[in-house]
This record gives sequence, structure tokens and C-alpha cells, in this order.
Amino acid sequence: MLSTICRVGELSMAKWEDVDLDVGEWFIPKANVKESLADMRIYLSPFALDQFRALHAITGHTDWCFPSGDDETHIGTKSMTKQIGDRQAMFKKAKDESQRAPMKNRRCDNTLVLAGGSAGAWTPHDLRRTGATLLQALGVPLDTIDRFQNHVLKGSKVRRHYLHHDYATEKRDAWRALGTRLEELLKPIGLRQP
Repeated sequence: MLSTICRVGELSMAKWEDVDLDVGEWFIPKANVKESLADMRIYLSPFALDQFRALHAITGHTDWCFPSGDDETHIGTKSMTKQIGDRQAMFKKAKDESQRAPMKNRRCDNTLVLAGGSAGAWTPHDLRRTGATLLQALGVPLDTIDRFQNHVLKGSKVRRHYLHHDYATEKRDAWRALGTRLEELLKPIGLRQP
């Protein structure tokens, strides 16, 4: 998610037929986009493409990038958020503010707590913000970042009606720069790439 800055629901519902591993593109149909605004095409950086190829080795036998347990549909759109939350148990509180009891058939640990919990819990949506911030630090113009995130652009209706440049080149360059930056960030900590 960090390497594409997609929404958790967009990733949860992704189908392999929409991911072109040869060309390095992922098409997100309008029906899978928040508020069904518009189709979106993500130009996968070499880094993101490696992640999708590793995922394909695991789930490529199904229609879905993230299949449900029966392989007949995708995982629930809230599944990733719940699983990440389950791995930050220290932040799960009962109504009386005591530590919440583990939920049945769910994992309960702190394996995804960052910085010892000093910054609080994080969610998949935070990966969109982090990715956008990395793009900003790389000098990507804000209007390109907005398009990169498939945001509705503010401004005059006349401008939206007449200006139809798709920013494909700019977005492709930005995704490549983001992927390169993520590779650089992973090298010092020795995380193995797929």
C-alpha cells in the first residue's frame, strides 16, 4: 500500500486481471474507488512491481490479489485494518479504559507497534499519508500528488471541464521516485526484498 498510496479498500478488492505484471500497471475500476469517482491507473515502480510479483506467487492461483478464505471473493475491505489493529493490542481499550480482552479467533499482540507506542496506533490509511509526505519531500508538485491519490480536485468547474491532461508521465515518474526512496529506506535495516 505504501508503494502505491492506494486506499485499503482498493487493495482489498484488487483482481489479478487488473494487474499487468508485464507492463507494470494496476488498473483500479471506478467501482472499487472511494465514492466511485473515476477509474484509476497505477504505474507500478520496480519496487511495487516486485511486491505484486511476490504476492502473485502466493495468491495468483485465485482471481483476487487478497482472496478470502474460500478463494471465491476478496477479503473484507476492513480485514487489513482489523488485522493491523490486532497487532497493536496495547491501544485496544474496553469501555472502562482497561485493557480489552482478546477477541475470539483473532490475534492479539504488539508486533506492529511502532516507536514503542509513543506515537499511538497507526492504520493502513496512515500509509497513504506517509507516501504522500515522501512524495512531497522528493519535490513532487502538490497537484501531482493529489492526482496520484485520486483526490477530487478543487477549483473552477470550467478548469475541470477543459483541462484533461491525465498526468500519466508525471505520476509514473513520481511512483518510480517513491519506489526508489522506499528501496533506499529499507537497505540500512537489511530488510530482504521479495
